[in-house]
Amino acid sequence: MSSTASNNLITNVPAIKVWVENRMIYLELSDGRILGFPADRFKLLKAASNSQLQEVRLELKGYALRWENLDEDLTVQGILEGKFQLPLKTST
Repeated sequence: MSSTASNNLITNVPAIKVWVENRMIYLELSDGRILGFPADRFKLLKAASNSQLQEVRLELKGYALRWENLDEDLTVQGILEGKFQLPLKTST
């Protein structure tokens, strides 16, 4: 499989559902995949309260996440590509 073909596997896949549990943000994608990432991977989300994190909604027909109260937007594509602002916290 060429790299172009493999890149197409994750392109243009909207989310149909988003939810937050224990500071983890989960997405259900239109192709059936469910993925999650820690809120602490993004600066504004790391500083947000649990109740602020809960106020996420899907925008742009499922291609973006929006926290209006935090003025934060993330693209589903960026999340799929692992484009996080902060490194994953490892236990020591």
